[in-house]
Amino acid sequence: MSDIKKIKDEYLDKLSGDLNIENVNKIKTELFGKNGTISNLFKKLGSMESSERKNFASDLNLAKEELQEKLNNKFQEIENKEINSKLKNEKVDVTLPERDINQGKIHPVSQVIDEISSIFSEIGFSVEEGPDVEKEYYNFTALNTPDNHPARDMHDTFYLDDNKELLLRTHTSPVQVRTMLKGKPPFKIIAPGRTYRSDSDQTHSPMFHQVEGLHIDKDINMGHLKGCLNYFIKSFFEVDKIKMRFRPSHFPFTEPSAEVDIGYELKNGKIVIGEGNKWLEILGCGMVHPNVLKNVNVNPDKYQGYAFGIGIDRLGMLKYGINDLRAFFETDYRWLNHFGFDPLDVPSNYRGLSR
Repeated sequence: MSDIKKIKDEYLDKLSGDLNIENVNKIKTELFGKNGTISNLFKKLGSMESSERKNFASDLNLAKEELQEKLNNKFQEIENKEINSKLKNEKVDVTLPERDINQGKIHPVSQVIDEISSIFSEIGFSVEEGPDVEKEYYNFTALNTPDNHPARDMHDTFYLDDNKELLLRTHTSPVQVRTMLKGKPPFKIIAPGRTYRSDSDQTHSPMFHQVEGLHIDKDINMGHLKGCLNYFIKSFFEVDKIKMRFRPSHFPFTEPSAEVDIGYELKNGKIVIGEGNKWLEILGCGMVHPNVLKNVNVNPDKYQGYAFGIGIDRLGMLKYGINDLRAFFETDYRWLNHFGFDPLDVPSNYRGLSR
């Protein structure tokens, strides 16, 4: 007991001095740290005789409470002293005009990515990501793209070395390759992200956004693909029914391949999805080529599936009435204030077309 009292009196004396926050934290560690003085005394309780343990523990707890109370008071004293010092030395001129407050907005691209991810998550898709700087193998070779394919040409692809082995990815399909190489089927993923191609005009940008989907399992067919896209398009554009058609196309990584068109009409200069006799191309898709499955160590005799790719920026332009892709990347606050979304209030049925 005398040792406990001696320690308590010693540290109470230390805490009575003029200390700063660093000094008080140091004393706290000395007392209650992992190897602190009080902590070590508590460790001795287990080896003591029961006859003396009770009194020792009682005195130790009382000392602990008194020291903790003194520490808390010291912390409060230092904090009050700092506040009073600021009040004395820092003056605010209340006659000055208030500063302008500009509330930020969610960018349409971010909003559309969130909407897409939410819709696909409802039907069992997970979200995967990959690097923007990609190896040629993942971007082309593994996806069954031959060496002489036009997409490999310099005018389409940003190569980062003379050997054309490192590049800025031209689509997010490499994420599908990486996902399949590191796992085992079934796979059901979407891969949204930035992509890069050497192209720039009113409807094209050197950097743009895509989301690609992949579903690999046993007995997957084009009917599953059509049902998935039908559900997504109706949910995204918030319509009860759509007209959708598949046109034969060619992609090296799918066979058969198709372009998907949806029906629309113009009303008062605005595009209305799901009505009318006009057709609008919206995405590319198809059944994953057997060669791609072989390249990622998936048996094409046992597994098959579909893949699709959609331009995120294009979807945003269609849904929210934006007519120039370049505006997405010009960091114009006025544009963002008009087309952006309030982060605290984004209605589920918000339609930019009505602006």
